[in-house]
Amino acid sequence: MLKKLNAKLGLVALLAMSASVSQAADVDIPSLNPDEGRMGEVRRVADDSEFKVCADPENMPYSNNKQEGFEDKIAEVLAKDLGKKLAFTYAYSRQGFYRNTLGANRCDVVMGTNSDSDLMRTSKPYYRAGHVYVWRKESNFNITDWSSPDLRKGFIGVVDHSPATIPMDDNGLIANARPYRIQRDLNLPSSYMIDDLEKGDIDIAIAWGPIGGYFAKQSKIPMVVVPTPEYETQNAKGKNYWNISIGVRKKDKERMAMIQGALDRNQDKINKILDDYGIPHVPVVEGDSLLKAYQKYGAGDKAPVNK
Repeated sequence: MLKKLNAKLGLVALLAMSASVSQAADVDIPSLNPDEGRMGEVRRVADDSEFKVCADPENMPYSNNKQEGFEDKIAEVLAKDLGKKLAFTYAYSRQGFYRNTLGANRCDVVMGTNSDSDLMRTSKPYYRAGHVYVWRKESNFNITDWSSPDLRKGFIGVVDHSPATIPMDDNGLIANARPYRIQRDLNLPSSYMIDDLEKGDIDIAIAWGPIGGYFAKQSKIPMVVVPTPEYETQNAKGKNYWNISIGVRKKDKERMAMIQGALDRNQDKINKILDDYGIPHVPVVEGDSLLKAYQKYGAGDKAPVNK
């Protein structure tokens, strides 16, 4: 059971960090040296004057190689507070990202991961995000929860096998679903679901909050963004909200202590950045984790381990 949960946590960590597909066209990034970090080969020596971030070169609203993402801006705040030079190592947020960046010592900090990730040492959560309902304002929908009648009035865009599909299935909404790939497609932009909503190809999008909120704010057509209710009490597989933290290598205890101090001193600035980017966020739930949700509420068709 625990092994399966840890595997799921790793997937959710990646979703929380990238949460969508990204566009690779016309992106100029340095190639990672395949020999770097191997036994007996060249290996980067950490520079204490740097705040070196592992980031995706084209994954807005999180980051890009022009440093326009909200995680880029938060990194800038932290680096300035710590008196360090901000630097980046770029790689696409897909399978092998942690191994080829943080794990290979090419960089030292991951700006966004779920707080109970077992891949890294994580900070205290600096924000909490969940899924959102998004629709065109002209639709005049009134959607507040999974049983809202207006959810049945059109096609619903949702990432296939994401937590949001669990309450959809439980509420008989799968027939309305228009699934989007969970596997990253570098030929599509991060905005592709909201773009389809704008074009009228779908009527409602159920998206990870940072993706839905940011691109709805960027849309030329007025959009409505409403947070979904949490669903973990009905089924832990449908957990819709996650604490988000900064991650470092597990051995980097001193680095994390330094970063935590900067986070604590700059939480107001971080919240403003989130708001400026249209990132929906809610108060952090201390101690929240997927494992605890499974133990407390179970997985719908199975009894909880410890209720």
